[in-house]
Amino acid sequence: MAAPGRCCLRRLLAQFPRIDQRTSVVPCLGNIQRSIRPYAAAKTAKKGSKDAKQKTSEAEPAKKKNTYRRKLASKPVDDVYLTWLYERPVYDAEVAVDMLKKFQQLDFTYPKQHVYANLTLDMMLEKKKKVDQFVSTILLPYPFANEINKVLVFTEILDDEINADFYIAVPELIAKLLPLKNKLRKKFPKTNRNSLGRDIPKMLELFKVGHEYVVEEENRIETRIATLDMPNEQIVANLDAIIKDVCTYKPLSYGPFVQRLIIRSSTSEGLQLNLKRFLPQVEEVDKEDVKEAEAPR
Repeated sequence: MAAPGRCCLRRLLAQFPRIDQRTSVVPCLGNIQRSIRPYAAAKTAKKGSKDAKQKTSEAEPAKKKNTYRRKLASKPVDDVYLTWLYERPVYDAEVAVDMLKKFQQLDFTYPKQHVYANLTLDMMLEKKKKVDQFVSTILLPYPFANEINKVLVFTEILDDEINADFYIAVPELIAKLLPLKNKLRKKFPKTNRNSLGRDIPKMLELFKVGHEYVVEEENRIETRIATLDMPNEQIVANLDAIIKDVCTYKPLSYGPFVQRLIIRSSTSEGLQLNLKRFLPQVEEVDKEDVKEAEAPR
């Protein structure tokens, strides 16, 4: 005989219909059944409606919040800091060279390693015109290369098996050298590269010990400027000579040609330098002279 309490519980539960778990349906009032769904579909607002405009206006502050960028601090308070929280320091040339030499001593690296300069250029001219990529060779005030470049002089000999660092020629032979133009490419003798002329001894002097640099990646120059064991003033003088030569390829009226300057050694990090002292300045005309020139006579 079942216990009285259990019989009462069965009678009570019998008054309610059972849920069929296989079909996942529940009974509702009026014997209407609906499917069980764990989510509700959001009502899509029509384009141009008040609801759509309201949602757009509510989303705008969130976008502004995501694009907010923290203002960088100028200087860290100690030697250990997160670099992305601070502006990149800019050094004077002599200070940066001293730092490179200290890095070498602390890291026990080769003391005669090369020093490099990385220049970022503004190649834009008027409208959509740009400065063409170029190659240049200059005589540094303090040469540091141990080897002398191989220079071939074209006179009356034309040999397709030649191989040299530089090629120079006299203007009368250019027509005979045209078959080698595709092979020599950027090293083909040209007037603007000072490799085409009649002063052969002068050209030989330039290219035997000259320093060559080239514009790469449209607007970047990476070139050696010295060795780390050289005196600071010599390293800076070589850097100054290269920047002055680079600036001759764009008129000063278009503004500074070199936008950023970084130096490093073969094993060190890059240090950004103050550019102002190296850039050529447009000569300022005395205002009184201008007034005198404009005055009627």
